Amino acid sequence: MKKLSVDKYFLLSIIILVIAGFIIFSSASLGLLAKGGELYSSAAFSQTFFGLFFGTIGAIIVSRIDYKKWRKYSFYLFILSVIATLLVFVPGLGLEFGGASRWIKIASFTFQTSELLKVAFIIYFSAWIAAVKNKISTFKYGFLPFLILLSVVGVSLLLQPDTDTFAVIIAAGMAMFLAGGGKIRYLFLLVLVSILGLLIIASARPYVKQRLTTFLNPTENSLSSSYQIQQSLIAIGSGGINGRGFGQSIQKFNFLPEPIGDSIFAVASEEFGFMGGVTLISFFLFFTIRGLKIAVRIDDLFGRMLVVGLVMLIVTQAFVNIGAMLGVIPLTGIPLPFISHGGSALLMVMIEVGIILNVSRYQKRSPISES
Repeated sequence: MKKLSVDKYFLLSIIILVIAGFIIFSSASLGLLAKGGELYSSAAFSQTFFGLFFGTIGAIIVSRIDYKKWRKYSFYLFILSVIATLLVFVPGLGLEFGGASRWIKIASFTFQTSELLKVAFIIYFSAWIAAVKNKISTFKYGFLPFLILLSVVGVSLLLQPDTDTFAVIIAAGMAMFLAGGGKIRYLFLLVLVSILGLLIIASARPYVKQRLTTFLNPTENSLSSSYQIQQSLIAIGSGGINGRGFGQSIQKFNFLPEPIGDSIFAVASEEFGFMGGVTLISFFLFFTIRGLKIAVRIDDLFGRMLVVGLVMLIVTQAFVNIGAMLGVIPLTGIPLPFISHGGSALLMVMIEVGIILNVSRYQKRSPISES
Protein backbone atom coordinates (compact mmCIF):
# COMPACT_ATOMS: atom_id res chain seq x y z
CA MET A 1 0.00 0.00 0.00
CA LYS A 2 1.20 3.49 -0.83
CA LYS A 3 2.80 5.29 2.08
CA LEU A 4 0.95 8.50 2.98
CA SER A 5 1.18 11.16 5.67
CA VAL A 6 0.31 10.36 9.27
CA ASP A 7 -3.30 10.45 10.41
CA LYS A 8 -3.91 14.15 11.12
CA TYR A 9 -6.81 13.59 13.51
CA PHE A 10 -4.90 11.08 15.59
CA LEU A 11 -1.94 13.47 15.66
CA LEU A 12 -4.32 16.20 16.80
CA SER A 13 -5.55 14.01 19.66
CA ILE A 14 -1.94 13.50 20.79
CA ILE A 15 -1.17 17.24 20.65
CA ILE A 16 -4.31 18.02 22.67
CA LEU A 17 -3.43 15.45 25.36
CA VAL A 18 0.19 16.62 25.55
CA ILE A 19 -0.85 20.28 25.96
CA ALA A 20 -3.54 19.36 28.50
CA GLY A 21 -1.00 17.24 30.37
CA PHE A 22 1.53 20.05 30.48
CA ILE A 23 -1.05 22.52 31.82
CA ILE A 24 -2.39 20.13 34.48
CA PHE A 25 1.07 18.97 35.56
CA SER A 26 2.32 22.57 35.78
CA SER A 27 -0.44 23.40 38.24
CA ALA A 28 -0.28 20.13 40.21
CA SER A 29 3.48 20.49 40.68
CA LEU A 30 3.00 23.80 42.52
CA GLY A 31 2.31 21.67 45.58
CA LEU A 32 5.91 20.48 45.39
CA LEU A 33 7.17 24.04 44.99
CA ALA A 34 5.53 24.91 48.29
CA LYS A 35 7.36 22.03 49.98
CA GLY A 36 10.78 22.78 48.51
CA GLY A 37 12.36 24.09 45.34
CA GLU A 38 14.58 21.05 44.94
CA LEU A 39 11.65 18.63 44.74
CA TYR A 40 9.89 20.87 42.24
CA SER A 41 12.99 21.29 40.08
CA SER A 42 13.65 17.56 39.98
CA ALA A 43 10.06 16.69 39.00
CA ALA A 44 9.81 19.50 36.44
CA PHE A 45 13.14 18.56 34.83
CA SER A 46 12.22 14.88 34.61
CA GLN A 47 8.80 15.60 33.11
CA THR A 48 9.71 18.33 30.63
CA PHE A 49 13.23 17.37 29.56
CA PHE A 50 13.41 13.58 29.87
CA GLY A 51 9.72 12.91 29.24
CA LEU A 52 8.32 15.63 27.01
CA PHE A 53 11.41 16.81 25.10
CA PHE A 54 13.03 13.43 24.48
CA GLY A 55 9.59 11.84 24.13
CA THR A 56 8.63 14.24 21.34
CA ILE A 57 11.91 13.60 19.55
CA GLY A 58 11.41 9.86 20.02
CA ALA A 59 7.85 10.02 18.65
CA ILE A 60 9.02 11.93 15.55
CA ILE A 61 11.83 9.44 14.90
CA VAL A 62 9.70 6.35 15.49
CA SER A 63 6.87 7.72 13.32
CA ARG A 64 9.33 7.63 10.41
CA ILE A 65 10.46 4.03 11.00
CA ASP A 66 8.52 1.45 9.00
CA TYR A 67 6.47 -0.39 11.63
CA LYS A 68 7.09 -3.72 9.87
CA LYS A 69 10.70 -3.61 11.08
CA TRP A 70 9.47 -4.05 14.66
CA ARG A 71 8.10 -7.46 13.69
CA LYS A 72 11.54 -8.68 12.58
CA TYR A 73 13.11 -7.93 15.96
CA SER A 74 10.04 -8.51 18.14
CA PHE A 75 11.32 -11.65 19.89
CA TYR A 76 14.70 -10.12 20.73
CA LEU A 77 13.03 -6.94 21.94
CA PHE A 78 10.76 -8.96 24.22
CA ILE A 79 13.65 -10.96 25.70
CA LEU A 80 15.67 -7.77 26.17
CA SER A 81 12.75 -6.11 27.97
CA VAL A 82 12.34 -9.10 30.33
CA ILE A 83 16.05 -9.01 31.15
CA ALA A 84 15.86 -5.23 31.70
CA THR A 85 12.89 -5.74 34.03
CA LEU A 86 14.86 -8.25 36.09
CA LEU A 87 17.79 -5.80 36.38
CA VAL A 88 15.85 -3.95 39.07
CA PHE A 89 16.98 -6.70 41.47
CA VAL A 90 20.69 -6.15 40.76
CA PRO A 91 22.32 -4.41 43.76
CA GLY A 92 23.66 -1.00 42.88
CA LEU A 93 21.58 -0.82 39.71
CA GLY A 94 18.04 -1.37 40.93
CA LEU A 95 16.27 1.35 42.89
CA GLU A 96 13.73 0.56 45.60
CA PHE A 97 11.01 3.01 46.59
CA GLY A 98 7.99 2.42 48.81
CA GLY A 99 8.82 -1.26 49.20
CA ALA A 100 8.88 -1.88 45.43
CA SER A 101 11.85 -2.47 43.12
CA ARG A 102 10.68 -1.07 39.78
CA TRP A 103 13.44 1.24 38.62
CA ILE A 104 17.03 1.09 37.49
CA LYS A 105 19.31 4.03 38.13
CA ILE A 106 22.09 5.03 35.76
CA ALA A 107 24.05 8.09 36.89
CA SER A 108 21.38 10.62 37.89
CA PHE A 109 18.66 9.15 35.68
CA THR A 110 16.06 6.57 36.70
CA PHE A 111 13.99 4.43 34.35
CA GLN A 112 10.98 2.22 35.09
CA THR A 113 11.75 -0.91 33.10
CA SER A 114 8.15 -2.15 33.05
CA GLU A 115 7.39 0.67 30.59
CA LEU A 116 9.65 -1.03 28.06
CA LEU A 117 8.18 -4.44 28.88
CA LYS A 118 4.65 -3.24 28.10
CA VAL A 119 5.59 -2.09 24.60
CA ALA A 120 7.72 -5.17 23.90
CA PHE A 121 4.85 -7.45 24.90
CA ILE A 122 2.47 -5.68 22.50
CA ILE A 123 4.96 -5.87 19.63
CA TYR A 124 5.79 -9.55 20.16
CA PHE A 125 2.20 -10.65 20.68
CA SER A 126 1.22 -8.73 17.52
CA ALA A 127 3.94 -10.60 15.62
CA TRP A 128 2.69 -13.92 17.01
CA ILE A 129 -0.92 -13.25 16.00
CA ALA A 130 0.22 -12.20 12.52
CA ALA A 131 2.29 -15.40 12.21
CA VAL A 132 -0.43 -17.87 13.23
CA LYS A 133 -3.29 -15.89 11.62
CA ASN A 134 -6.52 -17.94 11.78
CA LYS A 135 -4.92 -20.43 14.17
CA ILE A 136 -5.19 -17.82 16.91
CA SER A 137 -8.68 -19.25 17.54
CA THR A 138 -7.18 -22.60 18.58
CA PHE A 139 -5.94 -23.48 22.05
CA LYS A 140 -2.53 -24.72 20.87
CA TYR A 141 -1.52 -21.77 18.70
CA GLY A 142 -3.64 -19.06 20.23
CA PHE A 143 -4.61 -19.25 23.87
CA LEU A 144 -1.72 -21.37 25.15
CA PRO A 145 1.03 -19.08 23.76
CA PHE A 146 -0.92 -16.10 25.10
CA LEU A 147 -0.91 -17.69 28.57
CA ILE A 148 2.81 -18.46 28.34
CA LEU A 149 3.59 -14.86 27.37
CA LEU A 150 1.46 -13.54 30.22
CA SER A 151 3.16 -15.93 32.62
CA VAL A 152 6.62 -14.66 31.67
CA VAL A 153 5.47 -11.06 32.03
CA GLY A 154 3.63 -11.85 35.25
CA VAL A 155 6.65 -13.41 36.94
CA SER A 156 8.82 -10.45 35.94
CA LEU A 157 6.34 -7.91 37.30
CA LEU A 158 4.90 -9.66 40.36
CA LEU A 159 8.39 -10.12 41.79
CA GLN A 160 8.85 -6.33 41.94
CA PRO A 161 5.87 -6.25 42.87
CA ASP A 162 3.88 -4.40 40.17
CA THR A 163 0.42 -5.92 40.09
CA ASP A 164 -1.16 -2.85 38.47
CA THR A 165 1.04 -2.87 35.36
CA PHE A 166 0.48 -6.60 34.94
CA ALA A 167 -3.30 -6.05 35.06
CA VAL A 168 -3.05 -3.37 32.33
CA ILE A 169 -0.99 -5.71 30.13
CA ILE A 170 -3.57 -8.49 30.60
CA ALA A 171 -6.36 -6.11 29.54
CA ALA A 172 -4.49 -4.94 26.42
CA GLY A 173 -3.55 -8.53 25.55
CA MET A 174 -7.17 -9.66 25.87
CA ALA A 175 -8.27 -6.91 23.47
CA MET A 176 -5.63 -8.02 20.96
CA PHE A 177 -6.54 -11.70 21.35
CA LEU A 178 -10.21 -10.97 20.70
CA ALA A 179 -9.53 -8.55 17.81
CA GLY A 180 -7.17 -11.08 16.25
CA GLY A 181 -9.85 -13.77 16.10
CA GLY A 182 -9.40 -15.55 19.43
CA LYS A 183 -12.38 -17.30 20.95
CA ILE A 184 -14.21 -15.41 23.66
CA ARG A 185 -14.66 -18.54 25.78
CA TYR A 186 -10.92 -18.61 26.32
CA LEU A 187 -11.09 -15.04 27.60
CA PHE A 188 -13.74 -16.05 30.12
CA LEU A 189 -11.34 -18.75 31.27
CA LEU A 190 -8.58 -16.16 31.57
CA VAL A 191 -10.84 -13.88 33.61
CA LEU A 192 -11.58 -16.73 36.03
CA VAL A 193 -7.86 -17.54 36.30
CA SER A 194 -7.11 -13.84 36.87
CA ILE A 195 -9.71 -13.59 39.64
CA LEU A 196 -8.28 -16.70 41.30
CA GLY A 197 -4.77 -15.28 40.94
CA LEU A 198 -5.89 -11.96 42.44
CA LEU A 199 -7.33 -13.75 45.46
CA ILE A 200 -4.08 -15.67 45.94
CA ILE A 201 -2.03 -12.47 45.63
CA ALA A 202 -4.36 -10.67 48.05
CA SER A 203 -3.87 -13.42 50.63
CA ALA A 204 -0.09 -13.27 50.22
CA ARG A 205 0.33 -9.50 49.96
CA PRO A 206 -1.51 -7.38 52.54
CA TYR A 207 -1.45 -4.18 50.46
CA VAL A 208 -3.51 -5.83 47.69
CA LYS A 209 -6.05 -7.11 50.20
CA GLN A 210 -6.15 -3.66 51.78
CA ARG A 211 -6.96 -2.04 48.44
CA LEU A 212 -9.85 -4.44 47.88
CA THR A 213 -11.14 -3.89 51.41
CA THR A 214 -10.90 -0.13 51.00
CA PHE A 215 -12.81 -0.29 47.73
CA LEU A 216 -15.64 -2.25 49.37
CA ASN A 217 -15.64 -0.05 52.50
CA PRO A 218 -14.27 3.38 51.47
CA THR A 219 -15.51 5.14 54.63
CA GLU A 220 -13.48 3.00 57.02
CA ASN A 221 -9.93 3.83 58.11
CA SER A 222 -10.18 7.40 56.84
CA LEU A 223 -6.76 8.26 58.26
CA SER A 224 -4.95 5.29 56.74
CA SER A 225 -6.01 2.97 53.90
CA SER A 226 -9.05 5.05 52.84
CA TYR A 227 -7.28 8.40 53.13
CA GLN A 228 -6.33 8.78 49.46
CA ILE A 229 -9.72 7.92 48.00
CA GLN A 230 -11.53 10.18 50.48
CA GLN A 231 -9.23 13.10 49.77
CA SER A 232 -9.57 12.47 46.06
CA LEU A 233 -13.36 12.55 46.24
CA ILE A 234 -13.20 15.72 48.33
CA ALA A 235 -11.01 17.36 45.68
CA ILE A 236 -13.25 16.26 42.80
CA GLY A 237 -16.42 17.30 44.64
CA SER A 238 -15.09 20.70 45.70
CA GLY A 239 -14.38 21.54 42.06
CA GLY A 240 -18.09 21.79 41.36
CA ILE A 241 -19.17 22.44 37.80
CA ASN A 242 -16.49 24.86 36.63
CA GLY A 243 -13.72 24.35 39.20
CA ARG A 244 -11.72 26.65 41.43
CA GLY A 245 -9.51 27.82 38.58
CA PHE A 246 -5.99 27.10 37.35
CA GLY A 247 -3.52 26.77 40.21
CA GLN A 248 -6.23 27.14 42.86
CA SER A 249 -6.43 23.56 44.12
CA ILE A 250 -6.26 23.30 47.91
CA GLN A 251 -6.00 19.52 48.17
CA LYS A 252 -2.72 19.31 46.25
CA PHE A 253 -0.77 21.15 48.95
CA ASN A 254 -1.29 19.16 52.12
CA PHE A 255 -3.96 16.55 51.62
CA LEU A 256 -3.69 14.55 48.39
CA PRO A 257 -0.99 11.86 48.29
CA GLU A 258 0.93 11.94 45.00
CA PRO A 259 -0.76 15.06 43.54
CA ILE A 260 1.52 14.92 40.49
CA GLY A 261 1.27 11.13 40.27
CA ASP A 262 -1.78 8.89 40.38
CA SER A 263 -3.91 11.58 42.10
CA ILE A 264 -3.44 14.17 39.35
CA PHE A 265 -6.94 13.69 37.93
CA ALA A 266 -8.36 14.76 41.29
CA VAL A 267 -6.27 17.96 41.11
CA ALA A 268 -7.47 18.61 37.56
CA SER A 269 -11.10 18.09 38.58
CA GLU A 270 -10.76 20.41 41.56
CA GLU A 271 -9.31 23.20 39.42
CA PHE A 272 -11.34 22.74 36.24
CA GLY A 273 -14.47 21.20 37.72
CA PHE A 274 -16.90 18.67 36.34
CA MET A 275 -16.70 20.23 32.88
CA GLY A 276 -12.92 20.00 32.89
CA GLY A 277 -12.97 16.37 34.00
CA VAL A 278 -15.50 15.44 31.32
CA THR A 279 -13.48 17.32 28.71
CA LEU A 280 -10.32 15.43 29.65
CA ILE A 281 -12.16 12.11 29.43
CA SER A 282 -13.50 13.20 26.02
CA PHE A 283 -9.95 13.80 24.84
CA PHE A 284 -9.05 10.22 25.72
CA LEU A 285 -12.21 8.94 24.01
CA PHE A 286 -11.31 10.87 20.86
CA PHE A 287 -7.82 9.38 21.04
CA THR A 288 -9.29 5.87 21.41
CA ILE A 289 -11.86 6.16 18.62
CA ARG A 290 -9.37 7.62 16.17
CA GLY A 291 -6.75 5.04 17.08
CA LEU A 292 -9.10 2.11 16.61
CA LYS A 293 -10.29 3.62 13.33
CA ILE A 294 -6.69 3.42 12.12
CA ALA A 295 -6.61 -0.25 13.14
CA VAL A 296 -9.76 -1.00 11.15
CA ARG A 297 -8.26 0.59 8.04
CA ILE A 298 -5.04 -1.44 8.09
CA ASP A 299 -4.93 -4.55 5.87
CA ASP A 300 -1.74 -5.88 7.49
CA LEU A 301 -2.63 -8.04 10.50
CA PHE A 302 0.57 -7.17 12.37
CA GLY A 303 -0.05 -3.44 11.97
CA ARG A 304 -3.67 -3.80 13.04
CA MET A 305 -2.78 -5.74 16.19
CA LEU A 306 0.00 -3.29 16.97
CA VAL A 307 -2.43 -0.35 16.94
CA VAL A 308 -5.12 -2.19 18.92
CA GLY A 309 -2.60 -3.24 21.56
CA LEU A 310 -0.92 0.15 21.96
CA VAL A 311 -4.17 2.12 21.96
CA MET A 312 -5.74 -0.20 24.53
CA LEU A 313 -2.58 -0.12 26.62
CA ILE A 314 -2.74 3.67 26.88
CA VAL A 315 -6.49 4.09 27.37
CA THR A 316 -6.72 1.22 29.85
CA GLN A 317 -4.14 3.01 32.00
CA ALA A 318 -6.07 6.26 31.62
CA PHE A 319 -9.44 4.90 32.64
CA VAL A 320 -8.02 2.72 35.40
CA ASN A 321 -6.41 5.83 36.87
CA ILE A 322 -9.54 7.95 36.50
CA GLY A 323 -11.80 5.15 37.75
CA ALA A 324 -9.65 4.70 40.84
CA MET A 325 -9.81 8.43 41.65
CA LEU A 326 -13.60 8.34 41.28
CA GLY A 327 -13.86 5.29 43.52
CA VAL A 328 -15.47 3.04 40.90
CA ILE A 329 -12.54 0.59 40.93
CA PRO A 330 -9.93 -0.21 43.60
CA LEU A 331 -7.04 2.21 44.02
CA THR A 332 -3.99 1.56 41.88
CA GLY A 333 -0.60 3.12 41.38
CA ILE A 334 -1.18 3.52 37.64
CA PRO A 335 -0.26 7.01 36.37
CA LEU A 336 -2.46 9.01 33.99
CA PRO A 337 -0.81 8.85 30.52
CA PHE A 338 0.44 12.16 29.10
CA ILE A 339 -0.30 13.90 32.40
CA SER A 340 1.07 12.23 35.55
CA HIS A 341 4.67 12.73 36.62
CA GLY A 342 7.09 10.13 35.32
CA GLY A 343 9.75 10.88 32.75
CA SER A 344 10.18 7.27 31.60
CA ALA A 345 6.40 6.74 31.45
CA LEU A 346 5.86 9.85 29.31
CA LEU A 347 8.84 8.96 27.11
CA MET A 348 7.46 5.49 26.38
CA VAL A 349 3.91 6.76 25.79
CA MET A 350 5.28 9.16 23.18
CA ILE A 351 7.19 6.31 21.53
CA GLU A 352 4.00 4.23 21.53
CA VAL A 353 2.00 6.93 19.76
CA GLY A 354 4.92 7.38 17.36
CA ILE A 355 4.56 3.73 16.33
CA ILE A 356 0.81 4.20 15.83
CA LEU A 357 1.45 7.31 13.72
CA ASN A 358 3.73 5.30 11.45
CA VAL A 359 1.12 2.57 11.04
CA SER A 360 -1.42 5.27 10.17
CA ARG A 361 0.64 6.14 7.09
CA TYR A 362 -0.44 2.82 5.56
CA GLN A 363 -4.16 2.90 6.30
CA LYS A 364 -6.79 2.81 3.58
CA ARG A 365 -8.28 6.26 3.09
CA SER A 366 -11.32 7.66 1.37
CA PRO A 367 -10.29 9.93 -1.51
CA ILE A 368 -12.95 12.44 -0.41
CA SER A 369 -12.97 12.44 3.38
CA GLU A 370 -9.23 11.88 3.90
CA SER A 371 -6.35 13.76 2.37
